[in-house]
Amino acid sequence: MGGEPQPLHFPGTAHARRTAPASFLYAVSMADRAELEQAVAQQGEKVRKLKQEKASSEQIAEEVAKLLALKAKLGPDDGKHKFVLKTPKGTRDYNPKQMAIREKVFNTIISCFKRHGAETIDTPVFELKETLTGKYGEDSKLIYDLKDQGGELLSLRYDLTVPFARYLAMNKITNIKRYHIAKVYRRDNPAMTRGRYREFYQCDFDIAGQYDPMIPDAECLKIVHEILSSLDLGPFLIKVNDRRILDGMFAVCGVPDVKFRTICSSVDKLDKTPWEEVKNEMVGEKGLACEAADQIWEYVQNNGGLDLIEKLLKDPKLSQNKQALEGLNDMKILFQYLELFGVTDKVLFDLSLARGLDYYTGVIYEAVLIQNQGEKQQQNDNTEESVNVGSVAGGGRYDGLVGMFDPKGRKVPCVGVSIGIERIFSIMEQKAEASEEKIRTTDTQVLVAAAQKKLLEERLKLISELWNAGIKAEMLYKKNPKLLNQLQYCEETGIPLVAIIGEQELKDGVVKLRDVSTREEVDVSRQYLVEEIQKRTSLF
Repeated sequence: MGGEPQPLHFPGTAHARRTAPASFLYAVSMADRAELEQAVAQQGEKVRKLKQEKASSEQIAEEVAKLLALKAKLGPDDGKHKFVLKTPKGTRDYNPKQMAIREKVFNTIISCFKRHGAETIDTPVFELKETLTGKYGEDSKLIYDLKDQGGELLSLRYDLTVPFARYLAMNKITNIKRYHIAKVYRRDNPAMTRGRYREFYQCDFDIAGQYDPMIPDAECLKIVHEILSSLDLGPFLIKVNDRRILDGMFAVCGVPDVKFRTICSSVDKLDKTPWEEVKNEMVGEKGLACEAADQIWEYVQNNGGLDLIEKLLKDPKLSQNKQALEGLNDMKILFQYLELFGVTDKVLFDLSLARGLDYYTGVIYEAVLIQNQGEKQQQNDNTEESVNVGSVAGGGRYDGLVGMFDPKGRKVPCVGVSIGIERIFSIMEQKAEASEEKIRTTDTQVLVAAAQKKLLEERLKLISELWNAGIKAEMLYKKNPKLLNQLQYCEETGIPLVAIIGEQELKDGVVKLRDVSTREEVDVSRQYLVEEIQKRTSLF
């Protein structure tokens, strides 16, 4: 129509196209829209972060205005709901190969826990908010709070230790050795490549009860040693310290009592942060005297074994502090027991180990993976940083936690360890990928196959016999599958045996049992088939 503008085509329904506002004529292109949507998401995240950090209302309002302006640039929606197909931030799906690795790791850990006489319990995935409040120090900000859905303020469990203490107090249990494997939740900044998630498993082993000093504590460290040795993750080191030694050290260095916990959380960062930064936090942010920080540094540089314990027992300051003295004497007993267990080569008394959780009262420990010399030389990092790959287990003594929940304040001494299962999974997955080893995702022992057509009924009869006898068996879901396809399926999935039936085998009352790897075949009498399969697959 001459010089008249041509009509634009809009997405959505015909009605939406006819009634689109004039401003929509200038709608952004698909590429620009994608860029704008990303900017909206980033700005939205910025607004959420400011609200979490309790920024000033003016600052929040300013950023919200920017967010609304970005949304306005997008123009009206096209009427279709855009569904983002992804897992929530800090979570992941696990495919069958990953689950096979996880199952293997879990079995190794559970068998160790059971070998040491532990029984298992379970607790709800969420607790009353007041149950978790005030138990985690500065980490309390990472607790996931749930909306009030039914008259109760709830939070997702942050770990398995506090629910365990609540369970003991509620059921008036004074003695138990238990393990608990379950998911926990932390509103953390995820680093998924390093096995750090918002939803993850913890594997806990705890001993509750009044026992002679350091016997249960030594057993917990022995368990860590056994598990890490069994999983073959590479060289590891178990660092130990004692909260009483730390508190005594803070006292003699001039740290005020009210600052013990907050200074402790600063010391806890020394494995990842240089001393100068930690000192700046102590002095600049937390108001500690510079001289006190320098004295702490003199102590936390020390690590060793029995020799260091003996040296500190003679330290003119520490030896005069009651708490530090108790801790050092118990540490000496602990190392004597660890020597009897044959694990002292992997244990290091380290005065810089702090562990930030508020509920620890005595011995604390953390297991870290370390790189061998060859790996270290390939890196440009300084030696200090390149040695420590990351924590894979941690724990300690928490004698006061149960008493916090008991109406009469009755204490139940406890000591335990938590295995950092997600980091272990990440390492195991990387190792499996690097080695390109074939991972079986099923436990199937035998595939029931047919050599000719029209034998579906006979396959169904045979597989039913095997299932009833406890044999793990599969068959292809086709009436007349080709024998070659059935054999290829076994090779692809790692099934070790094939039980083949044909017309001749049915007449003779036998089954042809084929070894998939060697391709060797043998006729086995039907009545002895189960026994033969069990004998052959017991080796796998």
